[in-house]
Amino acid sequence: MKAAILYEPKKALIIEDIPIPEPKDGEVLVKLAATGVCHTDLHPVKGDMPVPLPIVLGHEGAGIVEKTGKAVTTLKPGDHVVLSVMPYCGKCRSCLSGRPYLCEFGWQNVFGGTMLDGSRRLRKPDGVELSHFFCQSSFAEYAVVDERTAVKIRDDAPLDKVCVMGCGASTGIGTVVNTAKVEAGASVAVFGCGGVGLCAIMASRLVGAGKIIAVDVIEGKLDLASEFGATHTINARKENPVEKVREITLGGADYSMEFIGNVDAMAQAYDSTRPGGKAIVVGAAPVGTKVSIDSMSLLSEKTLMGSAGGSLRPGIDIPRYVELYMEGKLNLDRLIQRKFPLDGINSAFEAMEKGEVARSVLIF
Repeated sequence: MKAAILYEPKKALIIEDIPIPEPKDGEVLVKLAATGVCHTDLHPVKGDMPVPLPIVLGHEGAGIVEKTGKAVTTLKPGDHVVLSVMPYCGKCRSCLSGRPYLCEFGWQNVFGGTMLDGSRRLRKPDGVELSHFFCQSSFAEYAVVDERTAVKIRDDAPLDKVCVMGCGASTGIGTVVNTAKVEAGASVAVFGCGGVGLCAIMASRLVGAGKIIAVDVIEGKLDLASEFGATHTINARKENPVEKVREITLGGADYSMEFIGNVDAMAQAYDSTRPGGKAIVVGAAPVGTKVSIDSMSLLSEKTLMGSAGGSLRPGIDIPRYVELYMEGKLNLDRLIQRKFPLDGINSAFEAMEKGEVARSVLIF
């Protein structure tokens, strides 16, 4: 199979032929139809996120089950699946308490380069091991994943659209409905109108939020945010976003969400939130960076928290979100603006960095 391999930070990914991996007990082999290109994949390329190299990136795949390992009970060959960004064991304290997105074993492995059992399944023809990313590595024609990672969906859902439910769309939607639990009429400020932020705007509209404020520095993204449901837009290059959000909401947003991965924007989101409100950080900033807030502001009972993949419960949430798309309530067709072949992965990253796309997808 062909796979895109990262050998060094700040270098282009290289397309090579490697052996198709075999599923072990509890795992499935999926033939990928499409995979989204997420900003989190770009962090290892830029050197902002240390991962063991060489590695096959990608964590937003969708495809068809081709083979199952022993003890697989929920899937069979021919099933259409979305591969979840959040691998989980189903046995640890977080999983048993209904929070698989905080699985202690999953988080140990998503950036650690291995599958949940600690092994590596990807190899070059000469036997050199390749690391996994999010226990998925969907920048390849096939992926071996844990049974829980492959979420069965309806067969008529277009895989080149719903693949983004594996991470970006589910993260944006879930931050609104799972993490924040935004109420009808509440005010929401969204910092960063890329693919994930735009999905948060769509979700805010769906749950009946009142003022939905989009903040970005690119006018084209703000125009798209208005199309997706934002009631107000702020260009942070031209206006102070904190002051403007407070002005629009008469004191601060009920919920502010940061989807950029920028510590200054995280602080701005927090400062834009009213007393008693919530600021939720979703964007992944470079490892080791710190967010600075005024400690006195905590006395107003404001909350600064994170969201792990939109507090995603893969088997429950992904099929629901796919249904919303199929019912015409989520505009993924407009969200996905470009499609590339696997060997166009470096061009996809370039388009992302230039802000030319809300979301792009690799097609196999």
